[in-house]
Amino acid sequence: MSYSVISALALILNLIINHEALWHFKISSKASETEQRAAIRYSHFLTAANCYFITDMAWGVLYEHHDIPALFPFLYSDCIFYFIFMFLTMLTWVRYTIVYLDRKGLRSKILLCAVWSIFLLGLVYLMVNRFYPFIFSFNEKHEYIMESGRHIAFVLQIALYMLTSIYMFHIARKSSPGVRSRYIAVGATCFMMGLFLVLQILNPKYPSYSMGLIIGICVIHVFVEAGEKREKEIYDHIATSLAEDYDAMYYINIETGEYREFSSSKKYASMNVPVDDRDFYAETMLNIEKYVHPDDREFARSLYTKETMLKNLEGRKSYSYKYRVMLGGHPKYFQFTVMNAYDDRHFVLYEKDIDDEITAENMRLENQKKHVTFSQIAEILAVNYDVIYYVDAEDSSYISYECRNIYGRLDMQKSGDDFFMDSRNDIANIVHKNDRDIVFEFLCRDHIIGSLKTQKSCSIDYRILAFKKTHYVRMTVRKTADCTHYIIGIENIDDEVRKEKERLKELNAEKELARRDDLTGVKNKTAYNELEESVQANIDNGMDYLPFGLVVCDANNLKMINDKEGHAAGDEYIKKSAALLRYVFNHSPVFRVGGDEFVVFLRGDDYSNRTELMERFRARILENLKSGSGPVMASGMAEYVPEKDNLVSEIFDRADKKMYENKRKLKKKENSQD
Repeated sequence: MSYSVISALALILNLIINHEALWHFKISSKASETEQRAAIRYSHFLTAANCYFITDMAWGVLYEHHDIPALFPFLYSDCIFYFIFMFLTMLTWVRYTIVYLDRKGLRSKILLCAVWSIFLLGLVYLMVNRFYPFIFSFNEKHEYIMESGRHIAFVLQIALYMLTSIYMFHIARKSSPGVRSRYIAVGATCFMMGLFLVLQILNPKYPSYSMGLIIGICVIHVFVEAGEKREKEIYDHIATSLAEDYDAMYYINIETGEYREFSSSKKYASMNVPVDDRDFYAETMLNIEKYVHPDDREFARSLYTKETMLKNLEGRKSYSYKYRVMLGGHPKYFQFTVMNAYDDRHFVLYEKDIDDEITAENMRLENQKKHVTFSQIAEILAVNYDVIYYVDAEDSSYISYECRNIYGRLDMQKSGDDFFMDSRNDIANIVHKNDRDIVFEFLCRDHIIGSLKTQKSCSIDYRILAFKKTHYVRMTVRKTADCTHYIIGIENIDDEVRKEKERLKELNAEKELARRDDLTGVKNKTAYNELEESVQANIDNGMDYLPFGLVVCDANNLKMINDKEGHAAGDEYIKKSAALLRYVFNHSPVFRVGGDEFVVFLRGDDYSNRTELMERFRARILENLKSGSGPVMASGMAEYVPEKDNLVSEIFDRADKKMYENKRKLKKKENSQD
């Protein structure tokens, strides 16, 4: 009977300390948050542990009376359930551990596969145990007999618990101090359950595994659940304190829309906005119809979808907007700020009554508008400016205007206390990253003061990013006639830049055409002379110029073809000669430098393979000579030797000399064929 007492006490203790988790037991949940899924998995483990305690307690009672034949079927069944619930505690514990870690790597998958394999294997063996005893059996006196499979099942569970424990300790070592103690507690619980399974093997007449389970449950309750509860209370206190600066705050699950509300404003609370914490997106749409000013409802509805909120947060930490809320029958301006929580799975939304601030700002702007001398702006204003900044030269306060029509009428956009400070923030957000430094340097107060001492205006061209496109703009800075203000205009110069690019493209095309041979399409003598000058300049300046070579070629019998077949046939012969050179030396530029003379500038792969290419070219020439079809060209090659060559013309002369030697050989072969 003492065996059952320990399991009974463990059951009672578990029901007391974990009554809340057991009361809210769920088979499954659609919750996407790790904390909620971990709580559900832990309740599965607690339930499995309670079932084990009950079967273990029943075992103690039934086995004490195992000599009563009528009780034997119950004893055997209880023994089956004993092992089932033991395996189930192992399965639910490991599944809880993996979810608690919130890791989906290879190690977690291996652990999950291992625990499911052991669990299913155990169930299979329990089903066949009645016919082929493998885990346990009973003799004629109904005495319990341990079979070899029992030890194997225990050893596999012990190994899995120890492996999970090592995994938890490994993760804990790399974790932050805030969660390290909890991971250690979970790992220690794994170790204890494995250790008490060892004791269960050594002494099957003592409920060691029940003791291991309840000790592990107590450790989790003290170090994990209580710690998380304290941390949650701290977060709630912090959030409540922060909420005092706002009328309301919301902590929203991005995927599910579940949320928590913190409200500190009595005025806002007096609206009695319905809240059920289940779906922020749907509830907000309903509340917009009831509480938002009619003129602002369409704008407000466009803001509260998951996709819109995520899109607005792309590339930044937060964003804000404002609209009017009906409070006590009167419209009040509220500002709403949305930001990503640290875990990237939640939005944080702040609401703040800014009606008094809006009223004060409007009054300030109206007063400031009255004192702005529009004639000072008009004296330098050009209608092509998109934005005008009117900046006080003394304190840097400013007003910005937009020119909305061809008549130059200005609409005020915003104002501020420090133009140069606000501009630095704008530069970081909208100016192209490659232009930011020069714009920072230009839009410096000291730089502008210095520049305008010696000239009437200064300007800079740069690029901005707007709607995921690059635009070219020009900023021009001038002083008013009385030197009290700066007038800074920004204009879009996309068309100007586009026209300039087209002009340069046409100019380059014209230059390229001027360097092309009209007949063959290869480069002409002008292009070769320019290349020779460029290469010679590098050699003269002592630069370690890239390895290169020259191939000089001359088409044979051109004069004879012109005389016998006409110049059209001669031109066709020249074109075939150029085409053959381009085909063989297809990685190098080919130049026609005379009527029947060509030069190839060998570089890159063609230079590396120059010997093979020359052999292939000359073999093709011999084939043409033999067949009497296709161009016949004499050729000679020379390489640049840095230690020897000072002039490009020297290399050309060597190649030209070899070309004439090859020409004499070709003449001999041609004569011998005749």
